[in-house]
Amino acid sequence: MCLGIPGRITEIWDVPAGGRFATVAFGDQVKTACLAYLPDLAVGDYTIVHAGFALTRIDEESAQLTLATMREYGVFGDQEAAS
Repeated sequence: MCLGIPGRITEIWDVPAGGRFATVAFGDQVKTACLAYLPDLAVGDYTIVHAGFALTRIDEESAQLTLATMREYGVFGDQEAAS
């Protein structure tokens, strides 16, 4: 099962050979995501990443609500997600 956990973009860069990428923070975890489907995302935006691609932009209020609900239901177990 795959969970759509909101992550916050902390850095964006372009690769000379083509492609736009971002560093996305999910609590203590940081992942690299391709922005091919959402090239207009900016640092500070929240996104849902699947298979290494940013697929959805999510506003901060919705991201915080989703994270709070996931915490409430124990989705993260002992791990804490970013607020």
